[in-house]
Amino acid sequence: MASDCGMMSGGLTRRALVISAPSLLVPTEVLAAVVPTPGAAEGPFYPVRIPSDDDADLVSVEGAVREAGGDILHLAGRVLDANARPIAGARIEIWQCDANGVYMHPGDRRSDSRDSGFQGFGHAKSDTAGRFAFRTIVPVPYPGRTPHIHVKVVGGGSDLLTTQLYRLGHPQNPSDFLFRRLVPSEQRRVSMAIRPRAASPRPTFETDIDLVIGG
Repeated sequence: MASDCGMMSGGLTRRALVISAPSLLVPTEVLAAVVPTPGAAEGPFYPVRIPSDDDADLVSVEGAVREAGGDILHLAGRVLDANARPIAGARIEIWQCDANGVYMHPGDRRSDSRDSGFQGFGHAKSDTAGRFAFRTIVPVPYPGRTPHIHVKVVGGGSDLLTTQLYRLGHPQNPSDFLFRRLVPSEQRRVSMAIRPRAASPRPTFETDIDLVIGG
């Protein structure tokens, strides 16, 4: 089952990942209700082998002469438990297709058009406040799928959450077979409100999200 995607295109330094303010997707009043982030399928394109360069900056690959194409996205947020308490030291993984709609995976047969400047997969660790941050690209459509970013949270040697994040209000969302399975309240909790970031040399956006781990 096809399941995967990423598009839009910063002269920011490789490690300049900014951790933004807490979540737009799970606001304070919702956190009081301790609503978990809904899970979703991992999909077929989780890496067969974790790349040697798997840091939180997917736009810049070690040794590459250029950065990835697409629009820059600063994805930040927190990992919280069922009582809205921060989870420190969790491993947050993300993976998505490049600006051409191609995954860094042998199962994607369109590898000839893959953007070699895009890392495709990365991870970050949550700090003592549960915060994490990535520099990636705004997701673009993948054949048969609306734009999305895959996310996995690992802690204590176990997978705590596997889900997919979507672009809020994207016109392809209603026709996406996985997005449609979610009830409206679940759709809101995995929809990224993407905002332009000012004073950037290339199109750059930002979003915040809380990943709430169910009990």
